[in-house]
Amino acid sequence: MFEFQSWMIPVGIAVLSLVFYKFILRVFFGLVIVPEDKIGLVTKKFVLFGKQTLPEGRIIATNGEAGFQGQTLAPGVYFGKWIWQYSIQFQPFTVIPTGKIGLILAKDGAELETGRILGRKVECDSYQDAVAFLNNGGRKGRQTAIITPGSYRINTLLFDIELTDMVVIPDNAVGVVTTLEGKPLAEGQIAGKIIEGHNKFQDIDGFLNADGYKGLQEQVILAGSYFLNPWFAKIEMVHMTEIPIGHVGVVISYVGEEGKDLSGSEFKHGNIVEKGFKGVWAEPLGPGKYPVNPYIMKVELVPTTNLVLNWATARSESHQLDKNLSTITVRSKDGFPFNLDVSQIIHIPTTEAPKVIARFGNMVNLVSQVLEPTIGNYFRNSAQDSDVIAFLGTRKERQQSAREHIGNVLDQYNVFGVDTLIGDIVPPESLMKTLTDRKLAEEQKITYETEKLAQETRQTLEKETAIADMQKEIVKADQGVVIAERIADASVKKATGDANSVRLQANAEGDRLKLLATGEAEKTRLLAKAESEKIELLAKANAEQISLTGNAEAEKILAIGKSNAEAYKLSVEAMGGNNFTQLKIMENIASQNVKIMPDVLIGGGSDSANGGISGLLGLQLLEQLQKKNTEIPNTNNGESVSDI
Repeated sequence: MFEFQSWMIPVGIAVLSLVFYKFILRVFFGLVIVPEDKIGLVTKKFVLFGKQTLPEGRIIATNGEAGFQGQTLAPGVYFGKWIWQYSIQFQPFTVIPTGKIGLILAKDGAELETGRILGRKVECDSYQDAVAFLNNGGRKGRQTAIITPGSYRINTLLFDIELTDMVVIPDNAVGVVTTLEGKPLAEGQIAGKIIEGHNKFQDIDGFLNADGYKGLQEQVILAGSYFLNPWFAKIEMVHMTEIPIGHVGVVISYVGEEGKDLSGSEFKHGNIVEKGFKGVWAEPLGPGKYPVNPYIMKVELVPTTNLVLNWATARSESHQLDKNLSTITVRSKDGFPFNLDVSQIIHIPTTEAPKVIARFGNMVNLVSQVLEPTIGNYFRNSAQDSDVIAFLGTRKERQQSAREHIGNVLDQYNVFGVDTLIGDIVPPESLMKTLTDRKLAEEQKITYETEKLAQETRQTLEKETAIADMQKEIVKADQGVVIAERIADASVKKATGDANSVRLQANAEGDRLKLLATGEAEKTRLLAKAESEKIELLAKANAEQISLTGNAEAEKILAIGKSNAEAYKLSVEAMGGNNFTQLKIMENIASQNVKIMPDVLIGGGSDSANGGISGLLGLQLLEQLQKKNTEIPNTNNGESVSDI
């Protein structure tokens, strides 16, 4: 059995209310309640009185005709919308979120003008008043105006809303604009002139009313967020043009009026004009970042610092202007090919940069059209005038000549040649070996000379060192002499003092001794006098004694002599003169111990008279010898002469 529940009461009330609203209030009173977050899109089924059909080509009714109604129902309560005459469709508000924009496509309105693709903006409360849009001449199709973030009561029976992102230009970027609506560009123009008063292309009608051109625009948009209608403008983001330090940017403008040539009559390689005109601008851009439209302007970077270009295989600078340059191959006068590396340093003044670009178009053309053929041909011609060894030996002179020649050539192209440097020279291997051997010999000679010089320097150093050491000793000796002199002076002074002291003392002592000596001298004199008298007396006595003795001795000797004379006389008379003489000789021989024979041979002769005398003399002589030997002392270990 069914059981009634308490929750059924509110449910029943709701159901009854819905039935009452749907079938009673709607049918009999035409009551419509539009919720607060919706709008009511009204479709009128028929018309009881008045005009019933829409004008030709229209789909939205603005004057009560049958069909889709331009007027919508805002949130609220409405009467007279009978269900049998009106169909009410609830539609949520059109919400444009943050970061989005709403593009409007009108399904009804006047036809677009010939050549236009967008309907102009009309006063219609941001497309929330469809009737006003249609009555004010709104045109069907895509609209120039947009709706920004927010909530709108848009009649979707008339308008389709397409959401799209806002245009965001990041930092260091530029938005290049191409418009799809506007006046056609004039003959010979590639971009539309700058138009003021359209708020960076966000006010499309302001742009079109100012006779803006369709197509590429000279004006760009910078970093930021923009409400740009993509049906009107296409945005291409490019990087800002950066001119680094040490460079200038020469601007080549493809748009603008024809300007007056500022290069002068002598420059015949292009027009150089003022800023804003078509052509090469006379004033280059300095280092920095610039919002340049690359489709209407070209900025050629020109280095203003010294630029190094290398003619060397597999070596190039960071600027890459020399990436296509390679080692130069030349042929000498003697027919040998060899490779030559060259580096060229150039400088382009800031004021000359526009002329260089006007002449060549860019730096790459300057290198390929001038520097490469000029330098290559110069060194090829130079090498043909010399053999390889001579070329190597005159490297410095040839480098100087190359700098002057190439500098003069570059001056004609508004380029300053700073220096020309010859790098590695690679001659044939056989010649290189000859040159290397010669160089080694020269270096060896230099090494020997250097060693010799080092030895001489070492000797000089040792000599100077010895002199310095001796100088120290000399200084020391000099100081010693000074000290000794001072000591000697002190000693002299001291000795002088001592001498004075001694002298005084000596004087005193001398006086004392003088007195003593005087007494002693007197005493000595008296004694000497007495001794002298004594000696004199003794001498006289001795003299008398000697005289007497001498006289006596003389008398004795005289007497002996007389006696000996008498004896010799008698002996001579007795023996004869010759015999006596032989006797005396033998006596002298015996007295001197002279041994004439081992024995004295005494013999007789046939002469009886002489034989007797000789025998006698012999006996006498023998006796004398024996006698003499007996008298000689014993000097032979106790043996006498006679024993011997």
